[in-house]
This record gives sequence, C-alpha cells and structure tokens, in this order.
Amino acid sequence: MSQVMDFDSLRQAMADNYQQPEGPARNARAEQLLAEAEKLGIPLAVIEALGHQLQVYNYSSEKDKMFVPFARLLRMWDERPEDFDEYEAHSLHWVFKWMSAGMLGQPHVPLASIEKWLGEMEHRYRLAGYSERAVRSAEFNIAAHVGDLERAERAYAAWLAADRDAMADCHACELHDQGWWQSRKGEDERALQLWRPVLEGEHVCAHEPHAALASSLLPLLRLGRLDEARAHHLRGLRLVRDMESMRSSYADHVEFCALTGNEARGLELLAERPAYFTDSGEPRSKLNFLAVVALLMDRLVERGLGDQVVPGPAGREWTARELAVHARGEALALAARFDARNGTPYVGERTRERMDRRPLVDRLPLGVRATRPAPVAPPPPPAPRAEERDLADLLAEARRLADALDPAAMDAWTAVARAAQGGELDPRDQADLVDHEAMSRGPEGVELFERAAELYLAAGDPGEALAARARAAFVRSLTGRPEEALETVTALRAEALALYEAGGTGLGQTASVLVGRARVLMNRLHEEGGDAGAAEEAARELLAFAGPHTADVRLASRAAEARAMLGELALHAGDPRTGAELLARAAEEYVAAGLPWFAVEYEARLAGVARQLGDAESAERAARAALEHGQGHLEPIGQAQLHLQVAEVLAASGRFPEAAGHALEAAHWADEAGEGPTLGAWARHQLGGFLLRQGRFAEAAEVLESALPDLTAETHGDGAIVQTQWWLGDCHTQLGEHRDAAERWLRAAEIARHWPDQRDHAMLAHLAAEALGRADLPAEADRAYARAGDLWRELGNTPGLVRALRARAWLAAGGEAGLAAGRELMAEAARECSAAADDAADDDARARLITELGHTHRQFGDLVARSVGDDADEEAMHAAFEEALTHLAEAIAAFAYLGAGALGSRTAAELAAGWLEADLGRPDEAAARARAVLAAYEDAGDDAETAEARKAEAERLLGVAAARQDG
Repeated sequence: MSQVMDFDSLRQAMADNYQQPEGPARNARAEQLLAEAEKLGIPLAVIEALGHQLQVYNYSSEKDKMFVPFARLLRMWDERPEDFDEYEAHSLHWVFKWMSAGMLGQPHVPLASIEKWLGEMEHRYRLAGYSERAVRSAEFNIAAHVGDLERAERAYAAWLAADRDAMADCHACELHDQGWWQSRKGEDERALQLWRPVLEGEHVCAHEPHAALASSLLPLLRLGRLDEARAHHLRGLRLVRDMESMRSSYADHVEFCALTGNEARGLELLAERPAYFTDSGEPRSKLNFLAVVALLMDRLVERGLGDQVVPGPAGREWTARELAVHARGEALALAARFDARNGTPYVGERTRERMDRRPLVDRLPLGVRATRPAPVAPPPPPAPRAEERDLADLLAEARRLADALDPAAMDAWTAVARAAQGGELDPRDQADLVDHEAMSRGPEGVELFERAAELYLAAGDPGEALAARARAAFVRSLTGRPEEALETVTALRAEALALYEAGGTGLGQTASVLVGRARVLMNRLHEEGGDAGAAEEAARELLAFAGPHTADVRLASRAAEARAMLGELALHAGDPRTGAELLARAAEEYVAAGLPWFAVEYEARLAGVARQLGDAESAERAARAALEHGQGHLEPIGQAQLHLQVAEVLAASGRFPEAAGHALEAAHWADEAGEGPTLGAWARHQLGGFLLRQGRFAEAAEVLESALPDLTAETHGDGAIVQTQWWLGDCHTQLGEHRDAAERWLRAAEIARHWPDQRDHAMLAHLAAEALGRADLPAEADRAYARAGDLWRELGNTPGLVRALRARAWLAAGGEAGLAAGRELMAEAARECSAAADDAADDDARARLITELGHTHRQFGDLVARSVGDDADEEAMHAAFEEALTHLAEAIAAFAYLGAGALGSRTAAELAAGWLEADLGRPDEAAARARAVLAAYEDAGDDAETAEARKAEAERLLGVAAARQDG
C-alpha cells in the first residue's frame, strides 16, 4: 500500500513535475498528484494541485483538458474563497486569460459563449480591483481572430491605454502580441521595433523570445533582412524544438524553410515532430501547422519532387504530392469549422493566403546540415534535329568561344555534337569536335586525342596534329605512364620546332606542344626521378617562345602559364617569396589577357603562400580575387573551396562576422556539390566557431550540432571532433545548459585521453567538472575534478591542480563530507602551491604560484567563515572566524609580496578580514584594515572601477566600526 504524501512532499513533487518536458507524461503526473492532494483533506492542497494541472495542460498539446479543472477551481472560489491563499487567488484570476484564449482555439465552443466569458472576466476583474488591460487584450484577440478589424483596433487602443497591473501579461508576451498585430497589418518595421526588447533579451519569459523569434521570420524576409532572418531561425528553432505547446511557432519555422529554398530542412523539421500532424487538443495550432505543411509540399511538387517520400501522419507512407492534398484538405476543413463558429470567412481566407504564399528568397543558405531530396523528374525529351544553317551557326559560336579560351566553349562543342548527329562534317570540323570531346573526358580522353590528331592530319594541319598528340601525352602522364609520356612529348617537341622553322605550322600549335612538354615535366616533380632543372628549362623555353606575342590570347595564356610554372618551381625549391611574386604576376597576366577564370587557380595558391609568409593583406587580396574571377565559371566544389579559403583568411585577422558569411557560402556550395559530409562538414565546423566568437551561441550550437554527425577522424581528424565538442560545451554553458555542456566536454575528453599531449584532456576534464557543479551534480563534479587534478599533477601544472583541489574543497564542505573534508582539500592545495613556489624555475613562474597561493588562502578563509550556520552558537562562530582570519592574513601576505600587480586581490582580502574583525567585536582592528585599503589607493594606478569599489566598501566598513565603537 503506497504511503500518502504530506503537503510539503506534494508541493515538491509538483515543482519537480513542472520542470519536466511538456507533454502527456507531465500531464499524467499532474493528474496523479491531484489524486494525492485529494487524499490529504486539505482544501489548499487540492487548489494548488488543480492549479498545477491547469499549468501543464495549458503548456501542452492537451489544452482542451484545462476547462474542467478551471471550472472546479472557480466553483471552489465561489463557495469558499477563504480556502485560497493570496498566491492561489491571484493565480485563479490570472488563468481567466488562459480560458479566453483556450476557448477561442476550440471551434466547438460557440462564439456567444466566448463573448459571455469575456463579460464574466471583466466583471470579476472589476470586483477584484484589477484594471481593464488584460480584459481589453482578450477582447482584441477575439476580434482579430474573427476578422472584426475595426473592433480589434478599438480594443488594441484600449488595451494599451489601460494601466499595467498584476493581471497584465508580462512585458515580453504583450510586446509579442502587439508586434504580431502590426505585422498582420503590413507594418513590419513597426513590428520589429516592438519586438526588439524581447529579441534582445530585455524582456523574457518561459515562452519568449521563442514566439517572437518565430513571428519575426516572415517580416524579416519581406524586408530583405536575410541575415537576421537566418539568425532568428537558428536561435528560435533551438528554443521551440522541445516545447510541445509551441506548435504554431514551430510551424513558422517550417514556413520559413518553404519560403527560402530550404525545403530539405523543412522536411527534417516535420520528421522531428510527427505528433504535430495528429495532436488534436488545440485545433488552432493544428490548423497553422497543416497550412504550412501544405505550403511546403506544394513547393516540393513544383520542384519536381512530388513522388519524394516525406514525413507525414503515422500509419502509412506519404509522397509530397499525396501529403499536399491531405494537408490542404485537413487545413481547410478545420478553417471551415472556425468560420462556421465565428460567422465570418476570415480564418479560411487567411489559411488559403498562407498555403498559397510564394517563395521570398530563391536561396538562403542556413549553414546547417540537411539531407537534400533527389528530384524525381521525367526524362528529357530528345533533342530536336538542327537544320544545316543551325549547325553552321553552332560551329561558328563554338570556334569563337574556343579561340577566346572561354570555359563556355565546352558546352558549345557539345551542342555542335548534338546537332551533327547523323550528319557529315568536313575533316577539320570533325577534328575540332573530337579534340574538344577528348578534353571533356579527362583521363579517358587519350584515344580521342589520338583520333583528333589523325583528323587534323587529314585536314592538312600537321601542327595541330602534333598539339593533339601532346595533349594525349599529358593525359598519359596523369594516369600512371609518366616515362612514356615524357618520351613521346620530347619527340613531339623536336618535330614541332622543326616544322615551325620550316614554316609548316604556326606559333599557337608549337606553343601547345611546348606547354604539353612543360606540363609533363611539372607533373613528374613530386614523383621519384622528377627533374626540377628540366622542368624549369621547359617552362623558360615556353615563356621565351610565347612571351613576345601576348597580343594573341592563346599565346598570352601560354606565357602566363609558364610564369606560374616558374612560381611553382620556386616554391618547390624552398623560395616562397619568389614563388609568390611569380604566381601573382601570372595571375595579373591572365587577367590582362581577358582570361580571369584561368587566374583563379594561381590566386588561390598565392593566398595560401601569402598566409604562410605572414602576409595577411596579400593573402586576403588574392583569395578575394580568386573568388571574384571564379564567379560564373567555377563548379560548386570550387566555389566551396574558395569561400572557405576567404573565410579562413578573414578569421586569421579576427574578422569573424565576414568570415562567417563566407563559411556559410562554403557549406552551401559543398552541399550543392554533393560534398556535404566532407567539405561541407568542415565548413560548418568553421562556421560554428566563427559564430561562437561573435557571441551568437544559439546559432553556433545549431550549426556545430549539424556538423558533428559528419565529422570523422578519417576525413577531418579527431582534433576537429574534439574542437567541435569543445565549442559546443562553450555554447551550452553560455545558454545555461550546464548538463549538456558537461556531456560535450566529457565526450571530447574521452577522445583526447588517447593523445600523447594530455593538456587538452586535463582542461576538458576540468571544464566538465565545472559544468557538473553548475548543473547541481556535486558527486559527478567531484569525480571529474579528481580526474582533472590527477592529470594536472602528471603534467606538472600546479595551478591547474590547485584549482581542482579548491573546487573539490567547496563541494565537500557543502555536501555530506562536510567542513573537515573541505578543510583538508584546501590545505592540500596550499601545500602544493607552497612547494611548487619554492622549486619555481624563474621569477615569473614563482609569481604565478604565489598568486594561486594567495587565492587559495583567501578561499580557505571564506570556506571556513561560510561554514558558520545561522543557528551556530557564539563560541563556534568565534572559533571559525578566528581560523578564517589566519588564512586571510596568509592571503594578504602573499598578495603584498606580489606588489602593485596584486593590489586588487590584496585589498579584497583586507576588507574581508575587516568585516570578520567587526563581527568578532573588534572595531578598532576593522577600522585599521579599512584605513589600510584607503591608503593603498591614494597613489595607486589600479583600474578606476576596482579602486572606487574598494574605497566605497572601506568607507562602509569604517562606518560600521565607528558605530560599534560608539555602541
């Protein structure tokens, strides 16, 4: 037979339950606790348990359950108001507002009943002496819901005009609702102004800024403030993700994804909350959710993803097309129920408007990982046959682009190949077509280059035939046949030069052979047997041949490439400055020739070399130039790499906001390239670190958490994993999530414990211990501090060891072990400090250790003094304070030894001792210590804020001492 709770235990159980996550389990526990309250036979216990039930129902998906306990509470109030204490009487009137909003969200409750309830609320508030502010706010919500906009405006004005009193919603909630109304009217700037104190943390509550962040997304998008919208999505989603009662705010985040090209992210959000499809306790929030589900599904269908399997109501598999129809139908059916109840078409109109919204941004990278769905599209129709005239035009365009070395030439030749299917081309056209197809094949192009050479010979162009064969040789050198390639290209060089001397070919074809030979030799540099001298000779020959003829774009390209080769050779020889100069000049020559896309590779290389040389300015300039010159020409993976390079260059000079922007782009382009788990994960890792350094902790945590699943020791190194967990621990700490912080740091420590250098292991164990202490887990914190202390001892890091011992002393003194254990740990810390200071290798090390010794004695004194409870007798208090004074005296001596650098610490210890002297009934000694502090700051150059605070405290101590002397 279970034991009946007493009233105090019941209250503690209700408090514990309220701290649990929102949802049915918390609600069921509240129902059990009401049953326990009824067993006590104490009316106030039942009242408090009913109030607890109301709270948990209101903040859950079962809002429809809260009307029954409220009706019972109201009946109890009407029958015996004396059973309610002041707090419960206030709470009863407070939840009148919840009833009004709750009825509005239930379409089966008649509008007349809601209006009657509003009158009842107004009457009872007037009787209780409350202002009309909460009543007019409730009236505004009713009018806005049914679409009576004139009444809504009148009620809104009356709401703001009425006095704020104990029944008014908190500032944060009121500002949210006011901003929502302005946004509804299209006054987005005004809405954001109203929300600003909430968004910036000036006014907060259990559900704010959660709701304001969600509501701000659409206004920010409409205003084009995309960076803020992204930040609010990342911050806000983190806040509402685990709060069951915030389905409407969650829906705002899904809508944001649908309107910004982030459909994949939207699908992941739906998958995280399957119950939102079916929870029926609050129909209004269900309507909001289903409307944005329909919007998201329509976007997927438009993108050719109608057959994509998507998350939906449990019990079957859904495609986007099927869920679009289902969600729209369910949303409109719910809207119709509200409109039937309200007698207006307003809810249905608003629902249709929301479902039919068009995207506001084509692409807004979020920086977080999202699995991109694969489009399911019909096969492309066969290409139409081109007329002969069309083929001639295509050939002319392809040749024009090829002569200009435009990257679009490859696509142009592909168009020629399609148009020429089944037709006849003359040998020269056929040769050019095969040659460009070979270029597009990469390592598989050797045979096609040889075929192109045959066609060039047939067309009477032996020089171009030699060039095609040189291209084939270079491909061979890349595919494991370097010796054969070198032998071939050496022979081709001799033939080409002889042919050129005889007038049988031109500059361009001969330069093509020379560049082929130089490329083969450069490719061999990093292989055994590579000849740097031969490569340099080939590059200089190419430069001498092409350099005088840079008016021809092809020859200008060859000369620039030769210069870049010489730069790479200088780097290979260990001369980075010369290498950087040559690479920079090569890039400039490409740009001057109108070929900026060829400069990209060398500018990116130059940025890396400049960083190694410590030339941050040149590194940034080169990286930005590479990004600029690559626009419109680079593949997604190239875009990702360049953005990441720019980000790293900017971060090295501390410009983290701009670095974050480029890391964000890098993550996006890596995802586009299908490299999300590799380069994308690294970019997200970097982005999270940049956001952390800006103090944007919630955003950083979202990004880092999305990076972590893809980071692997094999691809990214275990250091990246440890750093990500470390940063996440920092984020959790700043967000007040101390248990999560400890878990992150312990996971990182588990990896770092295998590293040869154990400093990171020790620091992570220490950080985890601090977090466990802040999470009110003293036993776990003590174990972590002990582990950290052992590691610090092994490393010979006495300050770290001493800090761990001091922390353990405080935990022990405040726990079951008691003051004796705390005293022993603090004494051990002091002994470690003293011994290490005696053996210090230099004055700086000794000063650091004496500083720690001073802090140890200061904390020792505080520990002993604070051990005196309010119920301690005078003798025990006197003994503890005397003991504390001895430690404070040691602290003062240590800080005095350190001189002016420790003045602030010395005077703080002096004042602490002075207060103890006063408490021991020794006003003369207390006054002397106060005067010593004032004297210390007469000529001191310590920071003004500390000095003023110390002097002010010393004056207060003097006043207390004087009063006690007079007494």
